[in-house]
Amino acid sequence: MKILKLPFILLCLSLAILSSCISNEPNDKKLATKFNQEDYKLVNAAILDYVDGLYLVDSTRIDKSVDKKLRKVGFWYNPDKKEYVDNLEMTHTQLSNLAAKWNKSGKRVNKDSPKEIEIFDVNSKTASAKLTAAWGIDLFHLAKVDNQWKIVNVIWQSQPKTE
Repeated sequence: MKILKLPFILLCLSLAILSSCISNEPNDKKLATKFNQEDYKLVNAAILDYVDGLYLVDSTRIDKSVDKKLRKVGFWYNPDKKEYVDNLEMTHTQLSNLAAKWNKSGKRVNKDSPKEIEIFDVNSKTASAKLTAAWGIDLFHLAKVDNQWKIVNVIWQSQPKTE
C-alpha cells in the first residue's frame, strides 16, 4: 500500500503545480494581480497620457506623464532608402512641442489607431512597459517620483513599411 501512495502523492503534486501554471486569464490580468493594483493603474495611466498627448494634440498630458529629464532615442524606418535611421534623440521639451502639433490635422490617427499597452513589471519605484501606437513601438522605463509615475526612458522604432 505504501508503494502506491508515493506515486499518487507525486501525481497530485504535479497536477497542482501544472494547474497553477495554466490560466485562461489574459496576461495583463495576471500581471495586474501580481503587482500593486494602484501602481499598475497609475503606470498604465502615465503611458495612456503619453500616447493620448500625441494622438489628441494635448501637450499637457506629456508634461503630466513624462519626467523633465526624459531620455528618448529611436529608430525611424525610411521607406525610400528601405533602412532605419537610428539614434534619433528627443528631449522632454521636444516631445511636448511635438505633441502640440503632431496630429493637429487629425489625419495621423483615428479611432482605430493602435494604442496597445503592455506592462511588464511594476515595483515600488520602477516599472517597464511597451506601447504599440500609430508610429511604431515604444519601450518605457518609468520611475515613481514624488509619489507620481513618470516616464524617464523611451526607446522606440517605427515599423518597416511593407510593399
